[in-house]
Amino acid sequence: MINTVTLLGPKNSAAILIKAVELLKAGCVVALPTDTLYGIACLSQNSEAIKKLYQIKSRDTNKPVAICVSQVSDVAKWGRVTVNERLLHDLLPGPVTLVFERSPVLNPELNPGTKLVGIRIPDSWFIRQLASSCDGPLALTSANVSGSQSTLSVEEFSDIWEHLGAVYNGGPIPDGAYARLGSTVVDLSSPGTYRIIRPGCAHTITVEKLRKHGLVEASEIESESV
Repeated sequence: MINTVTLLGPKNSAAILIKAVELLKAGCVVALPTDTLYGIACLSQNSEAIKKLYQIKSRDTNKPVAICVSQVSDVAKWGRVTVNERLLHDLLPGPVTLVFERSPVLNPELNPGTKLVGIRIPDSWFIRQLASSCDGPLALTSANVSGSQSTLSVEEFSDIWEHLGAVYNGGPIPDGAYARLGSTVVDLSSPGTYRIIRPGCAHTITVEKLRKHGLVEASEIESESV
């Protein structure tokens, strides 16, 4: 579908953003950098775009994808928040996916097999501006075919470029000890407790913040009740 890769930069950011919003609203799937990996995204409320995203990844439709919003105040619209706003601001934006019970306004054809939804606010200006400009969340998942290595540069997922509406190149994401692990995914759907679903790249600092705000790991409560 694409014939060029668009380089992100301050000089052309406004024009790029306008075009990217047009593509997303037209039902396209685009690739873009986050604060952890390169991802592919589409509008979460567009069911046809969701199907396309799964096809591009060759992803099992029973495996859910997260949504991305632009600011903390948006989280409660799409999930039933169980924690105080101070904790949300302590964790977001950042490399963390917070899992809550989904809101009825979220597209029922997005992750239909679960009552939960993962919500992200990446520390990445472009994706947050996109979510804000589209007036709704983006469905977001890593830019790679399911089962293959997650990607830190646009060249690493060139095999799926032809299926995308656009590829936005923000340069290589730094490689390191925690690279390619993706965001830390934590289930906060049960008030007062947390459950780590995926340790990801920010496990230690995330747990520290959760405990600072008085949350207890669910397994600790379960073991006490045995």
